[in-house]
Amino acid sequence: MSTRTATCRCGQLQAICQGEPVRVSVCHCLDCQKRSGSAFAAQARWPDDKVSLSGEAKTWTRIADSGHKATYQFCPICGSTVAYVIEGWPGLTAVPLGLFADLSFPAPKFSVFEHRKHNWTVVLGDDVEHSSAPSAPRGSRRV
Repeated sequence: MSTRTATCRCGQLQAICQGEPVRVSVCHCLDCQKRSGSAFAAQARWPDDKVSLSGEAKTWTRIADSGHKATYQFCPICGSTVAYVIEGWPGLTAVPLGLFADLSFPAPKFSVFEHRKHNWTVVLGDDVEHSSAPSAPRGSRRV
């Protein structure tokens, strides 16, 4: 089984992820844009029991564009979000892709909240599912 390690900018907080992600996606919602500091955010999701944090984390919770509660775990030193859960996706933990610093990471297969997408962005791939709506909760469509 493969292990992938994501680290915050200062290296104090890590997310250790076992196995391959069950979903890799790009989100264009305004909150993901603010969280990432970019025009969109890319993240991978694993079952909760396949992700463990090492280091000190702070937690912050808000209501997402989807209406679901989102809880973020971030480094109290550098501020990087290292993992988060959204109640609409029970049992899964998301980790931002950039924290892996891995150019061979699997490409996103989903691009959501495209009605908030900047006109100059494009998520490429013949097998990418594009949606203007938020991600459907786990169980209501494939992961």
